[in-house]
Amino acid sequence: RLDHAHLLTRMLSVRVRTLLTRQLPFRFLRVMSGAKAYSTSDLLINDPKYSWLQELGLQAENPGVFDGAWHGSGSVVPSRSPANNRPIAHVQEGSLAEYNAAVQKSREAWKTWREVPGPKRGEIVRQIGVALREKLTLLGHLVSLEVGKIAVEGVGEVQEYVDCCDFAVGLSRMLGGSIMPSERPGHVLMEQWNPLGLIGIITAFNFPVAVFGWNHAISMVTGNCTLWKGAPSTPLTSIAISRIIQQVLETNSLPPAICTTVCGGVEIGEAMANDKRLDLLSFTGSTKVGQQVGVKVQQRFGRHLLELGGNNAIIVNEDANLDMVVRSVLFASVGTAGQRCTTTRRLMLHEKVHDQVVEQLKKAYSQVKIGDPLEDGVLYGPLHSEAAVKSYEKAVSDSKAQGGTIAYGGKSMDRPGNYVEPTIVTGLSHDAPVVLRETFAPVLYVLKFNDFDEAIQWNNEVEHGLTSSVFTTNMEKVFKWLGPGGSDCGIVNVNIPTNGAEIGGAFGGEKSTGGGRESGSDAWKQYMRRSTCTINYTKELPLSQGIKFE
Repeated sequence: RLDHAHLLTRMLSVRVRTLLTRQLPFRFLRVMSGAKAYSTSDLLINDPKYSWLQELGLQAENPGVFDGAWHGSGSVVPSRSPANNRPIAHVQEGSLAEYNAAVQKSREAWKTWREVPGPKRGEIVRQIGVALREKLTLLGHLVSLEVGKIAVEGVGEVQEYVDCCDFAVGLSRMLGGSIMPSERPGHVLMEQWNPLGLIGIITAFNFPVAVFGWNHAISMVTGNCTLWKGAPSTPLTSIAISRIIQQVLETNSLPPAICTTVCGGVEIGEAMANDKRLDLLSFTGSTKVGQQVGVKVQQRFGRHLLELGGNNAIIVNEDANLDMVVRSVLFASVGTAGQRCTTTRRLMLHEKVHDQVVEQLKKAYSQVKIGDPLEDGVLYGPLHSEAAVKSYEKAVSDSKAQGGTIAYGGKSMDRPGNYVEPTIVTGLSHDAPVVLRETFAPVLYVLKFNDFDEAIQWNNEVEHGLTSSVFTTNMEKVFKWLGPGGSDCGIVNVNIPTNGAEIGGAFGGEKSTGGGRESGSDAWKQYMRRSTCTINYTKELPLSQGIKFE
C-alpha cells in the first residue's frame, strides 16, 4: 500500500506530465521509454531510407485522434520498429474526453450514413478499396516496419483488406432477409435487417490492417459507423489507413466522422467496453483480456465479437504427402515469427513418419533467411516486442523442465531488435502444461501418436478452438475429421496449413477463442439487427394458432 506522501507525489507527477503533454508543442517533447529518451532527430522517419513514410501522410509527430478532424491531447508515445527497437515517429494519443467526442460525432454521422442505400454504401467501400490498392506496397511496408512481419506478408495483409472491400461491394446488393409463409390468410411474414449503429473495433498488433478491414468493410456496407482503436504499438498503421478512408469520405461529401479513430491504451479500451453507445464491440487480442471485455460488454447487455487466441494443431497421418506437410508446417509455424493467431503450435505426427518429418523440418528451418523484414529474400523477422522475447524464453525453459528436447533453435539471437531462433521441441507429452498453453512465439511442439482417434482427442483438449488441419489421403479419416466427432475448431482444414484463411469464409473459433465470426459467409449478420415483421394487408384480423378472442 502507498502512504499519503508517496501517493501525492505520484499524482503530482502524473498531473505535471499531463500538462506538459497537452501544452507543449511536439518539438519540445522528449518521449521516455525505459531509460532512454528519444528526440525528433532520432526518428526513422527523418532518415532518407524511410522517407516513403511521408507519402502515407505520416510525419515525425502525428495526432492520434480523428473524429472529422485530426488532433490529440493525451500521452505522446513512440512507435518502434521491432527490427531494431528504434522509434519510427511519435503519436499523441487521445484522451477520454476526445474519445467521448468521437463517439458523439460518429453517432451524429450515423443519422446520415444509415439512410444511404446499400449499393451506394458499397460504392464508397469500393472507392476505399481502390485507394488502398494505390498505396498497397507503401502500406505493406509500413506494416512490415511497425509490426515486424516480412514485407510480402505486410503487402498481403493490406491485400486482404482490399479483397474484403471487393467482397463487401457485392454484399451491398445482396443483403436480405427471408420471406416465410404465414399461417394466416392475407398476411406476409418476413425479416427486416437494419444496421446496429456504431461499431467499436479494437485490433491487435499482429494484423493491424486485415482485421480492421474485415470489420470495417462489412460494417460500412451494412450501414454502420465505426470507431477504431488499434494496438498501442501500431498507431502509425491506424493513422495511415484512417487518412485514406477520410479522403474517400470527404471526396464524396460524406461526414468524415462515419469512420473515427482514437489511438490509445487500456483507458480507451476500457471506455469502449463499458460504453452503451457502442452497439457492437469487436475485440481481437488475448484470451485473458478478451474474457474481461466480454464480461463488461455483457454486463451492459451489449453485443461483442471476440477473436482471441489459438493453440492450433496439424495432424499428419501415416499416408500423408510429406513434402506438402513440411512446406505447410514451415509456413504455418515460422511465418510471421509465430505471431499469428492461426500459427501451428502443435504438430502431431504418426509414429511411422515422425522421425522422417522432424529431420526434414530441421533442414527446412535451417534454410530460412532471418533478417530485416523489409529486405528482399528474408522469410523471418523479429518478434514484435521485448515482452514477446521473454515469453519465448519462458516457453523454451519450461519445455526443457517438462522433459522436452530442443531439436532446433531454442535461443534468443544476439543482434539488434527482438530476434529469436525458430524452435522445434520434441519428446513432450501431449498434455504437458507448456503444450496446452498458447505461447505467441515460434515454438513448435512435435508430438507422436499411433491412433487417429487419439490425435483428434489431443487436438480438442486445449482451451482454444480456432483452427486445425489434418494431412491424409484417407477419405474415411477426412470426413471423420470434419464431422461431429472430429475437430472442435471454427476452422477445420484438410491438406493445407492452419493459417492463411481466405476472406470468403467466416473467420473465427470456438471455446476460449471467443466464438466470434468475421469476414465472409454470413458474418455480416453480426453487424445488423433482425426484426421479424408480420404485415396484414386485409381488413380481417385472424390470430395465430387459430385462437379466437371474441
